[in-house]
Amino acid sequence: MKKVLIIAEAGVNHNGDFDLAKKMIDIAYEAGADVVKFQTAVPELVMTAEAPKAEYQNKNVGTTDSQLEMSKKIHLPLEAYKELKRYCEEAVGIKFLSTPFDHVSIELLNDLGQDIFKIPSGEITNLPYLQRIAQLGKQIIISTGMCNLSEIEFALDSLVQNGANLENIVVLHCNTDYPSPFEDVNLNAMNTIRDAFGVRVGYSDHTPGIEVPIAAVALGAEVIEKHFTLDKSMTGPDHLASLDPQELRNMVRCIRNIEIAMG
Repeated sequence: MKKVLIIAEAGVNHNGDFDLAKKMIDIAYEAGADVVKFQTAVPELVMTAEAPKAEYQNKNVGTTDSQLEMSKKIHLPLEAYKELKRYCEEAVGIKFLSTPFDHVSIELLNDLGQDIFKIPSGEITNLPYLQRIAQLGKQIIISTGMCNLSEIEFALDSLVQNGANLENIVVLHCNTDYPSPFEDVNLNAMNTIRDAFGVRVGYSDHTPGIEVPIAAVALGAEVIEKHFTLDKSMTGPDHLASLDPQELRNMVRCIRNIEIAMG
């Protein structure tokens, strides 16, 4: 079995603290993940001041701040990502990846030499965004939470028409709910996507625990992405739906064992 690419999703679980982001890189490396992934954004370019927070965000961080105010607090400044990438690759020895949420962030990460670009579920119908990602000629990973098959088809067609190679694209089945109830996962949809579009597939997981990503590997996932945190009790929108460091280590160990068992 081909080795699964395991992405430890730090996301914004550093809460905008650069030192915590570095600690998360250390944890991802110690757990055996292949990649540690962040999220890069200029909040003012992504949302309006009137944008409401999601229900789970209100539950986890309260209703005082707006979506924009919360995002400003939990995102790192753009100048931090050069040092994070250097720390990953030169000091620690793990691959750096960050998802861009706007065109400024795309250009920043491209200038830093990032060789994989992750398209988040919310941008899968954003044609100018897709066009620019395709033009970079990089490996592409797409999450598909909130998407139907026609929207996935639109994204793939847009990417290929603008220069991307279908062989360089992996599509991740994803359920955008934090945490996702097991009954809503529909894990077989991962292979529906593979059969419908002839693409490599994987799974971006938001369920509690580690069972579902392990099952996804047994079903043929080539990429697994899972949020993790230093401490689930920290304040922030995604901590409760993330793995703690020991759970992350257990997930990686189990996936590697499944690879061996699959033969």
